[in-house]
Amino acid sequence: MYVTYLECSRCGARHERGRLHNLCRECQAPLLVRYDLERAARTLTRDALPGRVASLWRYREVLPVVDGASIVTLGEGWTPLVHARRLGERLGMSRLHLKDESSNPTGSFKARGMTAAVSMAGELGAERLAVPSAGNASGALAAYAAKAGLEAHIYMPRDVSRVSIVECMQYGAHVVLVDGFINDCGRLIGEKKEREGWFDVSTLKEPYRVEGKKTMAYELAEQMDWTLPDVLLYPTGGGTGLIGMWKAFDEMEAMGWIDSRRPRMISVQAEGCAPIVNAFDAGADTAQAVAQPATVAAGLRVPVAIGDFMILRILRQSGGCAVSVSDDEILSSVREIGSAEGIFAAPEAGACVPALRGLLERGEVGREERVVLMITGSGLKYPHLWSDLP
Repeated sequence: MYVTYLECSRCGARHERGRLHNLCRECQAPLLVRYDLERAARTLTRDALPGRVASLWRYREVLPVVDGASIVTLGEGWTPLVHARRLGERLGMSRLHLKDESSNPTGSFKARGMTAAVSMAGELGAERLAVPSAGNASGALAAYAAKAGLEAHIYMPRDVSRVSIVECMQYGAHVVLVDGFINDCGRLIGEKKEREGWFDVSTLKEPYRVEGKKTMAYELAEQMDWTLPDVLLYPTGGGTGLIGMWKAFDEMEAMGWIDSRRPRMISVQAEGCAPIVNAFDAGADTAQAVAQPATVAAGLRVPVAIGDFMILRILRQSGGCAVSVSDDEILSSVREIGSAEGIFAAPEAGACVPALRGLLERGEVGREERVVLMITGSGLKYPHLWSDLP
């Protein structure tokens, strides 16, 4: 409704709205949606929000769909912000919160991105969608494509959780298992998409998944009474949510909802696949691909992110950092979250607890600060990780 143009995240080139785009024509970097925020703010006000639908579509004016009939929704968004009292006590904190994305359709925050991406793909005329995925994005695309009556073509590493494979098949998606990693899946889609007539909805290779993901920041601000947290820990594979939330903070400031203060953004990765951590520590502007990525957290097994330069820029602008943790820490923290707060977190989200513990011990985060951990998905998708239990 209020989209003005699409802007390249690297070179700034403008691309026209109202047509299908993947990457920038000039430099092959991700595109970001820009809005007429002055117009949007006339109806999208803080006071208007309480009477709106309890989903991410409550922020309709800063989402890209033009025709409301094009919206493909399963009730995603407006997820709980949980005050983690018992977990906080264990860490010596009184203001620790969990943003619980596991309550989304298909069990993860990927539903946010796919409701926007599939809605826009359908509105702009795409009929066949394709995505590489380590699991959660595949289920989300399969579900939303089914709801929209579009074809979904899913390429996943062969060793993904069987739950993800079954889920996609039950939604009617076409599933291909690949001997390799998620970047190998993406390469195969790139080789076939023109011939097959697929529109590629890979992470940041189309402009709209980030728009759905950014609504996590709108919800956080609303749920925290318009005062942002001091620190936000985000488990980072492709990093779409981190990029989207930073974009949303700028949009909210432009509309007069918040001031210029921002959370320190902390990117959390696994020791066996930490390209952002390595680049941040080296002072680099881009990351080097990890040759043999290995971690139990499938969503963190991304050898290199196409938006790495944006992620690193955001970490530095916010005064944040990047931290890696071991797989043993990840698995034990899933249990720690569950036993303290009754939330069965995905291993990607579990990584945030040992990361926070280390930051507290080093004095990089204060125990009195307001801290939010992003619980990006449900542990129910990963039964194989606990198959040795009685």
